[in-house]
Amino acid sequence: MTEAAREAATGLDSEQGIGGQTVLDRLVALLDLEKIEENIFRGVSPPHSPVRVFGGQVAGQALVAAGRTVPPERQVHSLHAYFIRSGDPSVPIVYEVDRIRDGRSFTTRRAVAIQHGKAIFALSASFQKEEPGLEHAEPMPDVPDPESLPTLPERAGPYAERLGLRSRPRPIDIRYVNDPPWVTRDTGERPARNQVWMRADGVLPDERLLHVCVLTYASDMTLLDSVLARHGVYWDLDRVIGASLDHALWFHRPFRADEWFLYDSASPTASGARGLATGRFFAADGRHIATVVQEGLLRVA
Repeated sequence: MTEAAREAATGLDSEQGIGGQTVLDRLVALLDLEKIEENIFRGVSPPHSPVRVFGGQVAGQALVAAGRTVPPERQVHSLHAYFIRSGDPSVPIVYEVDRIRDGRSFTTRRAVAIQHGKAIFALSASFQKEEPGLEHAEPMPDVPDPESLPTLPERAGPYAERLGLRSRPRPIDIRYVNDPPWVTRDTGERPARNQVWMRADGVLPDERLLHVCVLTYASDMTLLDSVLARHGVYWDLDRVIGASLDHALWFHRPFRADEWFLYDSASPTASGARGLATGRFFAADGRHIATVVQEGLLRVA
């Protein structure tokens, strides 16, 4: 995980002794944007943030902004986004939504995140009314049950301090299926896939868009690890500088983000200081619920 992703995974603040539900409620509040004008919304970052805004946060907030201009019976089925500039966590983010099109079946929105008068992030999202149609999907990989796997702090073990993974409540519960990349870096393995179970660490409200936004938030956490693992390097253990460049998500079937979902990712290629990663999300019952593709900047000294 990048520094910002680690902070998102390890908690929304540094307060000790609070439950996972409390931290998850703070994530929900983070995604509950303030409407300041028609098609204009304002969001904030957690009070204890890294030097730049976590990409999953700005993507989730932008999707909330776009979704609040769409009729509730139309659900988002895809988003495409570019990370343009690093976000400043010390000031609010303004989201401007452009109502591109309202068709008979599809609705298209564009949301731009702005700080200091400049765009830091741009998202296009498409929403569709529910329709019957063809159905097929590849099967979910055969993996252990998430409850049988150690938690992220338990898995980190002796690496926890170097990785900045503190033992405190987190909004997203992460369980590695295979050895994490910081372990394979030392063992010499070069795994082709990175697999983790995830879920919101608590109970979310029954709002479908919110569950989609929480998955969007989580989708930026471990995806680029699949690129680094192919080369035996990792963020804090080597001189790696990285950032998300663009991000695309397709949502295939309904799901709850507070129930376990498998995040199965791989990297088909890397070149020109950029790495491409693809990921599939599966619900615990085996349904393929979403697909993600991201390209990231990766500079290794």
